Amino acid sequence: MTARILIVDDVPANTRLLEAKLSAEYYQVASVKNGFDALATAKDWQPDLILLDVMMPGMDGFECCRLLKDDPTTLHIPVVMVTALGEPGERLRGLDAGADDFLTKPVEYETLMARVKSLVRLKRLLDEWRARGQTARALGLATDRVAIPSVAGARALVVDDWDLSAQAIQDALAREGIIPGRARTQAEATVLSDAIPFDLIVLSLSLAEEDPLKLASALRAADATHDVPLLLVAEPEERERLLRGFDLGANDWLLLPIDENELRARARNQIRRKFYQDRLRADMGTALELAMTDPLTGLYNQRYLMRHLHNLLEGPQARELSLLMIDVDHFKMVNDDYGHAVGDRALFAIAETLRGNTRVFDSLARYGGEEFVVVMPSTGCDDASIAAERLRAAVEALGFEPGPGQRCHLTISVGIACTPDAAMSPEALLRAADLALYDAKRSGRNRVGMASYPDPVT
Repeated sequence: MTARILIVDDVPANTRLLEAKLSAEYYQVASVKNGFDALATAKDWQPDLILLDVMMPGMDGFECCRLLKDDPTTLHIPVVMVTALGEPGERLRGLDAGADDFLTKPVEYETLMARVKSLVRLKRLLDEWRARGQTARALGLATDRVAIPSVAGARALVVDDWDLSAQAIQDALAREGIIPGRARTQAEATVLSDAIPFDLIVLSLSLAEEDPLKLASALRAADATHDVPLLLVAEPEERERLLRGFDLGANDWLLLPIDENELRARARNQIRRKFYQDRLRADMGTALELAMTDPLTGLYNQRYLMRHLHNLLEGPQARELSLLMIDVDHFKMVNDDYGHAVGDRALFAIAETLRGNTRVFDSLARYGGEEFVVVMPSTGCDDASIAAERLRAAVEALGFEPGPGQRCHLTISVGIACTPDAAMSPEALLRAADLALYDAKRSGRNRVGMASYPDPVT
């Protein structure tokens, strides 16, 4: 897995050593000597990871990291701070500045590679969601809101069979406003994670009765916990097991004895990253919904309708279906007599009436203007005729009031087309239904027409 890595260090010997190790793993590497250049290069080059030295002239690594995380164009880039200072207070400063990890010089090669792979993997996932979100924003379907969320109210699952250690972790998380849960075994963890949407899982690698790596693998494979950050807690001598945990998808780690402040900082960072990913996913979901639905009626739009018809009519899963093309009779008179605002209300009322009289597995779309389409899978012409008449009668019985004391009689005409034995394209089916609709309107409106001879197969 290749990636772009930016090294920020004012000591050439340190830079050359890291460049050599990373280049040997086929990473693309760039380097700068100070925090100011790091900010500019990160914004322009958009690396997948930044290795940031703490002690630099002009701007130290803590300030540089804080500025990177404050900038919407670089906040998603993982930052690993590297320093010769190994005191807990220095690690805490780095984590509070937004760093994703904190490594002490001389950097242990296998640990560095494990962290690089883990953080690049996460960055690639976020990049995918960000790219989709940018497309949505370009279409006006999402906002540019960026904020650092509070973690108060987030839920964390602590998996540890040692009561004293588990209680210390739970107490530390609770002081951060995080709501902790506890599991002693894989079975308990599975039951809890299926029932509660956790934002963080803290897993002890010192479980006495079970293999914690097997549990880590199961958590990563399960739908409920696939994207939940996994923070490993290990004894210093459990280095090999810790590295294996990162191969299985762990996001962060903490060595015993636990420093409460460091635990809280790491928990905050992981939960905030999850919230960021959740927000991107939610924005994308909203954008997709907006892209597929008509804003006035809430029904599917023509774009979704055509894609849906292609899926139903093409390929080995093609099946019989009927299509109803619906047009509101004399709708121009409604707009002319009462105004377009009332016309919009009338369309919404008709859409709700149609929605209330179709089956859950039918698809209802606004085709354009005052036209609607109902797609009825696995439905023959006889059943489609019954359904069309039901819709026609329901709209005719609709008591629409343009204003107080006013009544407007709304009706619809319906054209029906059914797929023949041979394959039929969506365009041909729609054309056949449109011709049947035209016949119904020509015959007096407020009635149902059936396509006698569908268009030739195209």
